[in-house]
Amino acid sequence: MELLAKRIIPCLDVDNGAVVKGKRFNGLVIAGDPVKLALSYRDQGADEIVLLDISATLQGRSTMVDLVRKVARELDIPFTVGGGIHSLDDARKVLWNGADKVSINTAAVKNPEIITALSDVYGAQSVVVSIDVRRKGRGYEVFIEGGRTATGLDAIEWARKATELGAGELLLTSIDRDGTELGYDIELTLKVSRSVSVPVIASGGGGSPEHIYSVLTKGQADAALAASIFHYNQFSIKKVKEYLRERGVIIRI
Repeated sequence: MELLAKRIIPCLDVDNGAVVKGKRFNGLVIAGDPVKLALSYRDQGADEIVLLDISATLQGRSTMVDLVRKVARELDIPFTVGGGIHSLDDARKVLWNGADKVSINTAAVKNPEIITALSDVYGAQSVVVSIDVRRKGRGYEVFIEGGRTATGLDAIEWARKATELGAGELLLTSIDRDGTELGYDIELTLKVSRSVSVPVIASGGGGSPEHIYSVLTKGQADAALAASIFHYNQFSIKKVKEYLRERGVIIRI
């Protein structure tokens, strides 16, 4: 069986039209223009882009379709859009304006049937379920609404259920590690990766090529999502990919 190449995916967290970055979902600072950053990352060799409208759910509105259209007009690599997608109609607007996939989080927890509905209409390959997680004792709990609301759901069990309902991919974020650049939560990533049959994108904590290598190998993630190390030019995507290839990771350069 041919092994699939691992993917490097920059994440653009967008708040009121600007890319922002914080730590553990708080303390946001502006990091740049979403269209310019998306193009820069494309040119550096990003495999995909994830654009998350992080204030949409909290503000009770749908995703910024105009921004999606602007990004889609310029990009020629796959990109996923999340934030404020609560219905089939929300997803339709995003996909029809150029996104390749939609990411749902809060809506999926509150109304799990939406995962199946989206998968039936647009195909599982277009449906990403985003799972935001905090450690709780020896386990992991799912949080929604931008990490503000605990759900009582066990992260590994929810990952399995989301997949069974039709998710084609999981975006797994450790809130505890988010923005810290201390490394991904390998234990969490490995548990989820071993529990599901769909690709897992690891997120939260990427601060170096070593961290990315570790989550792709020890954590068995299919892709690594990162923001801070790319936004602030600590490492280019090209450098990260060269580091991975030198250590035997199958990667597109």
